[in-house]
Amino acid sequence: MENTFVVNVIHRPEMVPEYAEKVTGQGKAEDIGRKALLTESLDIFKFQQKTAHDNGLKCTIQMTYASLFNEEAVQLAKDDHEKYGDEIALTLLGLPCKEFREKYKTKDFCIWMFSMEDKKNIVDDVFGKFYECFGFYPESTGSYYMDAELTNYIKEKYPSIKCAVATCWEEGPKAYHTTNNSWYTLFDGGPWNPWIPSKQNTHAPAANEAEDSGIVAIPHLSRDLLACYDGNGSNFGTHPQNVLRGMIYDTKTWEYPYLYNLIDQYRHLAKYNNGYSYNMMFVGPGWLNKMGRWEQPYELLKKSYEDGMRYYGELKKEGKLIDLTMAEFADFYRANKTYTEPECALWKDILYGSNKQLFWYVDPFMRACVNMDQGGAIVDLRPYVAKLKWEVGIGTPHVQDASYPFLIQEKYRAGYFTHYAGEGTVRSAKICCGAEEVDLCLCRTHATFSQEGKNRVLTLDPVDIEFAEVSVKLQTKVIFPEGESRIQISREILEVSDPAAEISINEYMVACYGTTEYPEDMTSIKLSVGDGADAKKIEYAYKCREAAVEGAKVAEAIIPPVQTKVTLTTDADDATSYVKEGYAFSPMFTLGMTKKIRKGEVINTWLNLEKAN
Repeated sequence: MENTFVVNVIHRPEMVPEYAEKVTGQGKAEDIGRKALLTESLDIFKFQQKTAHDNGLKCTIQMTYASLFNEEAVQLAKDDHEKYGDEIALTLLGLPCKEFREKYKTKDFCIWMFSMEDKKNIVDDVFGKFYECFGFYPESTGSYYMDAELTNYIKEKYPSIKCAVATCWEEGPKAYHTTNNSWYTLFDGGPWNPWIPSKQNTHAPAANEAEDSGIVAIPHLSRDLLACYDGNGSNFGTHPQNVLRGMIYDTKTWEYPYLYNLIDQYRHLAKYNNGYSYNMMFVGPGWLNKMGRWEQPYELLKKSYEDGMRYYGELKKEGKLIDLTMAEFADFYRANKTYTEPECALWKDILYGSNKQLFWYVDPFMRACVNMDQGGAIVDLRPYVAKLKWEVGIGTPHVQDASYPFLIQEKYRAGYFTHYAGEGTVRSAKICCGAEEVDLCLCRTHATFSQEGKNRVLTLDPVDIEFAEVSVKLQTKVIFPEGESRIQISREILEVSDPAAEISINEYMVACYGTTEYPEDMTSIKLSVGDGADAKKIEYAYKCREAAVEGAKVAEAIIPPVQTKVTLTTDADDATSYVKEGYAFSPMFTLGMTKKIRKGEVINTWLNLEKAN
């Protein structure tokens, strides 16, 4: 794939769009069948379709349940399929309508939150109505999130489905807090770009054919992989109204260069993914209602959509973009990607003017984030290797929380920069000279990306560390071997001002588990260091204990609640490996190893993930 930039443009005739009823029906009792609401929603859908087609772009029309009861909406979809080659698909968003509420006696609208019995009934209902309208079953579907059990049922019952919108990137506690604690849709921890979900867990990509759920999943939005991670994702996406909601535009000229920069940064990801990059535009009609939205008038909402489509259209005319429907994209993805091929993104700040860089990596065994602003520390780690069965919805342990658990997450579990005593989750290293030590989290740097055989390699610019009497120049490489479920970190001392100085390195990982900022029960965790007769073990009891073994090459933790074994290993014969337990105020565990190191020497360590039953 030579610089192949694929775009999905998705529209839905959402007859009762989110947010819009309260706006069009201001001062009146709720009525989701209000004629003004239905008419305006359909007018917006027509505008969206026309705007895309005027710019030479093909669309996927995701029919909602409510729209299937509207003859005009059905006919519009048929006409645009005939004239422009648009795909007629089916979304599980847009369930609310009189027919749905009368049948299911609920105001719930998130398909993944229903009981499994209701999920099946609703799917059969919606798919049956679609067939009644069009005479065939759809090839693609979607929602904000689709849990594995739901996906597996749909694929088994309706095998024509090959593509689905399946998660919304980093839609977790951060998004919840910025909606005044009212948006109960928690699904952090998934991929940001298309993937093949496993049968066990939607977020965790399939490692092979046996795990393959049978669909290609795409994200609900293409988001800024730095601004969204640091803040609320709803403000930072290629959905133009996200950019307006984030107030990222000139209020006088109504221009928004950030939107185009964001699309271009997605195009740039081809550099890290064998020439392939992806973007999507998925804008519901509720964002374009005539009374405006958030701080913006309708005229600006309309202009932003027209400008966004125009930009995609220009890229297509220049031969820099391929517009595919969802079903076409699923075929393209399967023809061009392998199960173990990772998705990589070396992402820079394009919004705030800083030099910050993050590197995102996802494959069937893990999702990881490396922060160059913290010396190449790993600040987010999800153990996909466990392929956790994480049932969601009424009647399950996770009614709303569909997130994939983390072992490291700096936003929810503090990271290096903690407020008080204790430690936050991070994978970093400390450089020590006598009684002095400096954590690499304090050393800002930048990285370049390379692909060396099956390895994806981040080479960080060297950092200078100043002690009272000695200065050290150190370089880090972070290496992701494809298909091996481990991360190699290589550190080399390039220069030491005093060759006789004793320099040592302390490689460590502070971790826990969870999906939110609140601590979990750690008492089932088992720590061990060394092996054989020298091994030392700690069963977690919040007692702040430590154990170390000289010459040991492995420190290990088994975390039963997330069915994961994590180890820190080294190839050095003269390292001392250790484990730390943590305590109630700082409910973490630490794996680490220390080693003396001289100029020109390299220390290699590996963070390894395995499934633990």
